[in-house]
Amino acid sequence: MPSRSIPANDFGPRLLLVDRDSAGIRSLVAGLSRALAGSVRVEIVTGGRAAAEMLRGESFDLVLADLASLSDLAGKVDEAIARLVKLSAGALLVALSEGGSVSVAVAAMRAGAHDVIALPIAPEAFATRIGELAQRHGKGQALSFADDARPGRADFEGFVGVSSQMQHVYDQIERIAPSSAPVFITGESGTGKDVCAEAIHSRGPRAGKRFVAINCAAIPRDLLESELFGVVRGAYTGAHEDRKGAAELADGGTLFLDEIGEMDLSLQAKLLRFLQTGTVSRVGEASQRRIDVRVVCATNRNPMQLITNRLFREDLFYRLHVLPIHLPPLRQRPADILVLARHFLTRYAAEERKRFSDFTPETASLMTARDWPGNVRQLQNLVRRLVVMFDGGEITAQMVTAADIESLTLGHQDTPAASRAEPVILPLWQQEQRIIEEAIARFSGNITLAAAALELSPSTIYRKRQAWADMDGTRRKGAA
Repeated sequence: MPSRSIPANDFGPRLLLVDRDSAGIRSLVAGLSRALAGSVRVEIVTGGRAAAEMLRGESFDLVLADLASLSDLAGKVDEAIARLVKLSAGALLVALSEGGSVSVAVAAMRAGAHDVIALPIAPEAFATRIGELAQRHGKGQALSFADDARPGRADFEGFVGVSSQMQHVYDQIERIAPSSAPVFITGESGTGKDVCAEAIHSRGPRAGKRFVAINCAAIPRDLLESELFGVVRGAYTGAHEDRKGAAELADGGTLFLDEIGEMDLSLQAKLLRFLQTGTVSRVGEASQRRIDVRVVCATNRNPMQLITNRLFREDLFYRLHVLPIHLPPLRQRPADILVLARHFLTRYAAEERKRFSDFTPETASLMTARDWPGNVRQLQNLVRRLVVMFDGGEITAQMVTAADIESLTLGHQDTPAASRAEPVILPLWQQEQRIIEEAIARFSGNITLAAAALELSPSTIYRKRQAWADMDGTRRKGAA
């Protein structure tokens, strides 16, 4: 059966669409073609046999196959997909299903499809999904998106990530940065809270002034006050000269209080007064000094549980918790794992003057499937260790096993830090959201497979996610 083409020259990515006659699917592909960088050639065939014939003679970067259009190739969906997978070596193969059948989707994935996308789906969400899949499966170069149309930025102010979760973080930072209101960053250790704080500073009007960071957990309690507010000569043994504290040093700029959940209650009271009055008193000094700083704080602990346990002042929390940002753990954004790993591989290979090409497909799959309890920092350390320990070439699974010291010493205890913290009772809808999002992350963003595991319909998950997004938008408007 002859194919039809959407005209373009021979440069840029090549797409093969297997679709009998769905206007909705054609419009999604047209929107995706506009989003992709460079000219795109799209070949359209109306059946599975024609697709197989096309794949025998030509190579493609992306194959989009409507499952209902494959019946002429094989009697079962899994058999048809398996044949296309065998013929489309090197291509990203995505199945499209308008019926939303969970069993059919599972069969397609088991047969080798990279994903099954349930229809209908919004064009923007479709482009984002394809972009995430391309990055996750190493097709990011072939399927690159134009700067003004790409579904997500790959890097942003020190962050690296293309997932929808990170796009939301980037958007929050851009919205929050121009303000002078306090920012409260939460997230597990290793998720980049310090990077987030610096991004807020560099994107805001105080970027030309100083950014001063102080780690409340790394400084002894009896010294933290002087480190924060300064000290005058003779205030205590060892205070040989007047010294400014972090708050004064940051005057006009940004003061970042990392691990604020570790701050002693008595010092929390003084911090609250500083936030209320805009003045500080050095240790041993009676006079007040007026300063102007923007305060950004961060913690890897649950602040509400700290308040319940009387380890954190509630009035201070609400003084600081004006503009909250939560950084998702790496296990909840698997689309970013290989993007980050390749970024670190390039960086450290240059530093060590070694030549590494990439991760083998097997290694890439293993790394994407891991939980990464230490988050980005753990992944970064592993890649650096690989570069130091080995001479170059492709990173194999055996090399990762040899360099994966954390798994050896911890006995593969991939227990996230958050699960070891004190238990907290969340509202039912938040628990439901967490369960569903974790299931989606477990199946690498595949909603159909996540729905099957949870014994829900994919449409239910789409409806709930849209409701949560609407709630988030309403809260942001209310806070504005």
